[in-house]
Amino acid sequence: MSIAHILIDRTEGTILDYEIPAALQGKVVVGSRVAVPLRRQEVFGTVLELRASSEFSNIKALSRILISEEAPLLSPQLMKLAEWMADYYVTPLHTVLRSLLPGSIREAKKKRKAKDELFFGETILPIPPPTLNSDQERVVNVIGEVLQKYHELAPKYAISGTDPFAFLLHGVTGSGKTEVYLRCIEKALALGRSALVLVPEIALTPQTVERFRGRFERVMGKKLIAVLHSHLSEGERHEEWLRLHRGEARIAIGARSAVFAPLQNLGLIIIDEEHEGSYKQEEAPRYHARDVAVMRAYLEKCPIILGSATPSIESFHNVQIKKYRLLELPHRADHQKMPLVRVLDLRLQARGKQADGVLSFPLRQAIAARLEKSEQTILFLNRRGFASSLFCQQCGYVCECPHCSLALTFHRTSNSLVCHLCGLTKKLLTQCPECREPVLLQRGMGTQRVEAAIQQAFPEARLARMDTDTMKGKGIYQKTLDRFRSRQIDILIGTQMIAKGLDFPNVTLVGIINADTSLQAPDFRAGERTFQLLTQVAGRAGRGDVEGEVMIQTYTPVSPSIQFARHHDYHGFFEQEIVLRKQFGYPPFQRMILVQLRGKIQERVAFSAAALRKELRQALPSTVDVGEAVPAPLERAHGQYRFHIALKGTSVKKMGGILRSLLRKTSFPSGVITTIDVDPQSLL
Repeated sequence: MSIAHILIDRTEGTILDYEIPAALQGKVVVGSRVAVPLRRQEVFGTVLELRASSEFSNIKALSRILISEEAPLLSPQLMKLAEWMADYYVTPLHTVLRSLLPGSIREAKKKRKAKDELFFGETILPIPPPTLNSDQERVVNVIGEVLQKYHELAPKYAISGTDPFAFLLHGVTGSGKTEVYLRCIEKALALGRSALVLVPEIALTPQTVERFRGRFERVMGKKLIAVLHSHLSEGERHEEWLRLHRGEARIAIGARSAVFAPLQNLGLIIIDEEHEGSYKQEEAPRYHARDVAVMRAYLEKCPIILGSATPSIESFHNVQIKKYRLLELPHRADHQKMPLVRVLDLRLQARGKQADGVLSFPLRQAIAARLEKSEQTILFLNRRGFASSLFCQQCGYVCECPHCSLALTFHRTSNSLVCHLCGLTKKLLTQCPECREPVLLQRGMGTQRVEAAIQQAFPEARLARMDTDTMKGKGIYQKTLDRFRSRQIDILIGTQMIAKGLDFPNVTLVGIINADTSLQAPDFRAGERTFQLLTQVAGRAGRGDVEGEVMIQTYTPVSPSIQFARHHDYHGFFEQEIVLRKQFGYPPFQRMILVQLRGKIQERVAFSAAALRKELRQALPSTVDVGEAVPAPLERAHGQYRFHIALKGTSVKKMGGILRSLLRKTSFPSGVITTIDVDPQSLL
């Protein structure tokens, strides 16, 4: 008798034994999705293990396999990856498995066939490969050798700790990292392998797909690429997933969740912009797609490339401790010069009569010069709306969200106040509700105000604004970029969705309206994020024949993050930042777990957090730093009060194991919810 050990869906981790009927012998394997009888109904589950016998009697037989495929829906490698994630991220296995499959696949629903082209029609032309420079050629050869080695030795080969399977590709903006990716994928395909490409944001996916399809599909005459991300319809996602699972598609491109793409014979993984915080999942399971991808590469026995102009501190530290191998592209691909960066002190500009609160006089002059020469400008401000808040000068009242510890942002286009956390929208107040003062003053600014200032200063200029308020319709992002590429737009204003991955040769000026926005965040990564963002935005300038110029407006011109970005000096920034991280015991020198308790009754949450903190201090070894139970920097969100306990130690596994055991036997008051975030990317 063959027994399947099955994790039942929609339960709190219930695992039951079922007999495999004769007709399904050899077809049911670990990773199979099956239907089983339970309490007079049919439920679904995932096969975790096959056994020769069961400790229970009167075992029922499983009913059927959900989707009849030659290979299980979850490969052995993906099952091992799920088990690792459940252990590392202190998350139930059933929660992890649920994230590995699209809903329609998991429930075996039939979906209408998706459109043949998800983003583009048949107008994409073949893109001939450019000639590699010496730096690119060296990098491609190194990775190609490892690809060949792993192909020849797999599947029996076991990766050792000294093997260079993870490469950190540090290339300045415009150095041709994407071309390196394409050449390495060509080598993987030539060996009969497949490739996985992750991009940090859905917004970057269309242009990545366009370039990859132009290189591969239009030349080879086959639809080799599948796209996976959350903005696809359920039918599109269903169809793309099955194409990968069947081996019809050999290249998967997508955002965070595409790390679980069911590629057959995976030979190469690429993580573009590996430093990006959007690779971190903020809901359970709270995984980091970059780190999960590295583990998947280890399990699949294939190389992985982590690419960035501004690598994360953790990844570059991994180079220093020989965990990753460093490959560098120190020059721009076509020998263009890096843009000249000027730092404008807003404290001095504000004293001048020509300042308008948005554009300094030098930036205004630079924009005018570009318009005269028919060159293009990008203006960056990582804050949407018109004004960050409204306040009363008489009594000090600030318009705040009733559900969140956040000021409401004024949106002039809709004449409303919006909470950018919970989405609450209110009509604009005509007077102060506290003292009845008829005038409320605006404080701070967003992209709408920048747009208004540009319209007033340059009425003849053709403008476009790109933020989450304007990019809501399907395809609008790509259409706007197409207009910018064809020079129908003179000035592009936007948030961080325009900060990276864009390559427009006619852009000769980039203006950063306020570089201090991200510096003020109460987070030990604030300086790193500011440096990365400024460097990435600056990299949009001067990618053509004309040398580019970048102007950074700031109230803190002496900030190391700004000065190192000004000189394009990643190594200098890293050397300073790593000393501070070590001094204060922050990652990568110690690992961090953030325990959050939240609920609607503040006193109840505070009491629970203090009690849990006491239990943790007693349970964890003295080598673990157990922070106090304190209100989160953003204390209230979505109507719930939040308290944090930060754990810092050298081993996530040890801390996580004790934490998991403690939470299993701890009961909290009604309405108090506990979440665990391993390797948190935000402390807000």
